Amino acid sequence: MFDKILIANRGEVAVRVIRACKEMGIKTVAVFSEADRDALHVNMADESYCIGGVRLKDSYLNMDAILTVALETHSKAIHPGYGMLSENPEFARKCADNGLTLIGPSSEVMEQMGQKEMARAIAISAGVPVTPGSDILDNAQMAHEEAGKIGYPVILKARSGGGGKGIRIVRTPEELDNAFELVKKEAASSFADDAIFMEKYLENVKHVEVQILADKKGKVVILGDRDCSVQRKNQKLIEECPAPVLSDKLRKEMYEASTRLTKKVGYVTVGTIEFLVKGDLFYFMEMNTRLQVEHSVTEMVSGIDIVEWQIRTAAGMDISFEQSDVYSGNHAIECRICAESSKDFKPSTGTVKMLHVPGGVGVRFDSALYTDYKVPPFYDSMLGKLIVCASTRDGAIRKMKSALSEFVLVGVDNNREMHMKFMDNNRFIIGNYDTSICQKVL
Repeated sequence: MFDKILIANRGEVAVRVIRACKEMGIKTVAVFSEADRDALHVNMADESYCIGGVRLKDSYLNMDAILTVALETHSKAIHPGYGMLSENPEFARKCADNGLTLIGPSSEVMEQMGQKEMARAIAISAGVPVTPGSDILDNAQMAHEEAGKIGYPVILKARSGGGGKGIRIVRTPEELDNAFELVKKEAASSFADDAIFMEKYLENVKHVEVQILADKKGKVVILGDRDCSVQRKNQKLIEECPAPVLSDKLRKEMYEASTRLTKKVGYVTVGTIEFLVKGDLFYFMEMNTRLQVEHSVTEMVSGIDIVEWQIRTAAGMDISFEQSDVYSGNHAIECRICAESSKDFKPSTGTVKMLHVPGGVGVRFDSALYTDYKVPPFYDSMLGKLIVCASTRDGAIRKMKSALSEFVLVGVDNNREMHMKFMDNNRFIIGNYDTSICQKVL
C-alpha cells in the first residue's frame, strides 16, 4: 500500500480523498492555487504546497508543477479526483515515467476510452449496443452526408469531450453548418482536440450509469447503477441509486454488458459506464475512467467505500469481496448544491456567513465549505453534495425534502430551492422521468 499520496485536485473531492487516506493510515500532500490558500483541503492534508496562480492552467492543470511536488515530497501515488487531470493520458504517462502511480486506469485505457469514436468501436466488439453514428467528420459536407444516413435529430460530439462541453443537438439540415463550427471551436478550446463525430440523438431517454470496480487479476464487481437524468445543459443536478423503473431483466443485461466492456479493455480500479435507456433498450454512451462526482450515492447503498477501493486496486490489491456481498436494498438520492441563483442560474461568489448542515441517520454532506470561507470565482460552481439514504425510494425523497429544508447557507446564492421543486414534482416522485424533466420543472 502507498504510504503517501498527493491529491491533484481541490474542493470537495480533495477533502473526500484526504478523508479516505486518513482512514487508511496514508499520509497526504495537497497542492493549491493562490486563490485556494484558505481552502479546507489545504488545512486537512499533512503537507500543502502552492503550485501556481488562480488560473487552472497555471496550477491544477500544471503537470510539471504537480509532478515536481510529488517527487520532492516522496509521494508514491497521485490521486487526480475528477475533472482536472483525471482522464488525461499524457499525465498518466508522465506519472509512470517518473515512477509514480496515478490512481486510475493505465494511460492506454484512458486514451482508448477517452476518444469516443474509439470507445464506440471497442463497445461494439464487446457486444455492447451503441446508437447509430459516424466516424470522425472531416468537414461540414461529410457531416451533412452522415446526418442524411443516420436521420435527424443528430448530436455532434467532441471526441475528447466531457462535462457537458463540446456537444450540440442538430434537428434540421439548416442548423448543421453553424453547429459543426461551434462544436469544433469549443472542442479545440476546451480539450485541445477539435475532432468531432456524430450520433443519432435519442429523445426522451433516461441517462443511467453503472459503477464498476476491477482489480489487476481481472476480477470485476458491479457496485450498482445510478439514474443521472436530471440535467440542465448536460450538467447533472440530481442522481439516485438505484435507477428507478428499471426492470430486473434490463438491469442484468446492462451489468453483463458493463462487465464485458471492462474486461475487454483490461480496466483496473474504479470506473463508470454510461448508457442511454429508452424503454427496454439501452445504448452505450461513454466510459468515465475516473471517480465520478455521484459515487457517493452508490457508497450509501452498497456500503462499499469506493475511494478506498480505488486506492487499494491501484496499489495492486485484490478485491476481497464477491458480487453477492454488495448490498442493494436501500435507496439514495444526491442533490448537487451549486453556487448559482435558483431563479436565473447565474453563478455566484461570496463569503459563507452562516452554514448549517442537516444531520440524522442516512444523511451526508460532502463539501469543503466552512463559515467565513470565501468562494472564489475561478472554478466549478459545485459547493457540495447533499446525500440521503433510506430503505425505500419514497423514504429517500421524504428524507431529502427534510434535509433540504434544514440546510442553511447564507452569503452565497445557491440552488437549494430548485432542488425542493424536484422533490415535490409528481413526475420525479413517480420515477418515470427522463432527460427532458428540467425543461418541465424549471
